[in-house]
Amino acid sequence: MAVKLRLKRLGRRHVSVYRLSATESRCPRDGRVLEELGTYDPANKDAAQQVRIDAERVKYWLSVGAVPSDTVAQLLKKHGITAR
Repeated sequence: MAVKLRLKRLGRRHVSVYRLSATESRCPRDGRVLEELGTYDPANKDAAQQVRIDAERVKYWLSVGAVPSDTVAQLLKKHGITAR
């Protein structure tokens, strides 16, 4: 089973909110998740409130071989969490 860290889209049209989640790579984008790891709200004016990440759990998933998507890798890098 290959695990990916990726964003799951929520919200309504033109008001996107995303959840950072650990999912099996074969599941669809908004499908079943293994664990919710945080949120990303790009519309929030306060930069500190845009991204909320459970860093300890993200580090765990990365240590067991989860692969982040490109966007998630950029968000993690901004918060000082290295993908490898």
